[in-house]
Amino acid sequence: MAARLLLRSAFGAATVCRAARVSARVSAPVPALTRGMAAGGIPTDEEQATGLEKIIMKATKEGTDPYSMMKPKQYTGSKADPHLVPSITNKRIVGCVCEEDNTAVVWFWLHEGEAQRCPSCGSHYKLVHHELPH
Repeated sequence: MAARLLLRSAFGAATVCRAARVSARVSAPVPALTRGMAAGGIPTDEEQATGLEKIIMKATKEGTDPYSMMKPKQYTGSKADPHLVPSITNKRIVGCVCEEDNTAVVWFWLHEGEAQRCPSCGSHYKLVHHELPH
């Protein structure tokens, strides 16, 4: 299958080169080489993607992140700019590593409404409603 595709594309390129040599004598425009599906080339990722992969590729082109795959925005953790925690319910358990070299995680429940503080370090967290993409 792959050999057939390579031979087909090589044959197409040779035909274009022969036409270019002949047209150079006649001074006609030279046709450009194309890589489209109609020309029998190998499809690009965008042409070949289907289903969820296609949805994700379209979303990344638009600048959105439907499945939360990208790194989240950094927040200061203050009362004015709390860490936003997405949830599909009205509460969620949150783990806070209070210091950079700390090995213990402080777990606490975060409820919908006002921003809440970590009981150990004082960072603020706020629960935001999140809709599932499908």
